[in-house]
Amino acid sequence: MNNRAIHWSIFLLLSLTWGSSFILMKIGLQALSPYQVASLRLLSAGVALLPFFIKFIRQTPLNKIPMIILSGILGNLLPAYLFCIAETRIDSALAGILNSLVPLMSLLAGFFLFRAPIVKQQLLGICVGLLGVVMLFAVKGVDAGYWYYGLWIVVATICYGLNIALVHHHLKGYSSLQLGSIALFFCAVFALPVLLFSGFFGILSGPAIPWSSLAASVTLGILGSGVASVLFYILINKAGAMFASMVTYALPVVAIGWGLLAGEQISWLQVLCLCIILLSVYTVNKAKR
Repeated sequence: MNNRAIHWSIFLLLSLTWGSSFILMKIGLQALSPYQVASLRLLSAGVALLPFFIKFIRQTPLNKIPMIILSGILGNLLPAYLFCIAETRIDSALAGILNSLVPLMSLLAGFFLFRAPIVKQQLLGICVGLLGVVMLFAVKGVDAGYWYYGLWIVVATICYGLNIALVHHHLKGYSSLQLGSIALFFCAVFALPVLLFSGFFGILSGPAIPWSSLAASVTLGILGSGVASVLFYILINKAGAMFASMVTYALPVVAIGWGLLAGEQISWLQVLCLCIILLSVYTVNKAKR
């Protein structure tokens, strides 16, 4: 399998995993608070990658640990809480639209922090993809009454963009498991006190334990934060920051798939929007830096 096929395979797997995060968060929030869902997500991810952390922490230069921790905070810790808080008030359509700002934030972070040149074709591809996402969710309808809570997702996309630029410029040369396991271990350490003081363990001792919400939050952590974060580091290192950030444009495709399973009708206009999104991914990937 050539490199291009590997890149696209990781891209599709990430799209399926992260595209399912919205419904998993929704299930988790049915019985748990946003702080409990986010903390449980981060704790599960850290525990899942703990064997790799034990292996790699000894091999990592001490002066790089703070940079990896910062990467975990920007790429996992803060967005986990911001998304859960926002999802208590806004619908998945608005969340998906705002989440598609990540490629633009990554491009701007690279430009302003690291003076990375902006290629016109890349900027064009990002704009086309963003237009496709907006059109896709506009077809399904957007409730604009919760735009205030949508600002939390905007902040999360800024964190994602900063993290992508950080990894691309300062953490190249380290294995994906090394970066992911160390970053998520410290995220789990930070999340544990939040979980303790949120009243979570009181829920576990109650008469009705919300197993579905617990399972959704743990799955969100192991797959959405643990496995997916490692794959994302691989994609950044092998295919570049811009192509990696474009995975956010494919998330609505997965959302449409969940809609089909739920018996929703998909119109030809929505299919057209998906084609626009895929065209934008191709445009940015083809652009030369």
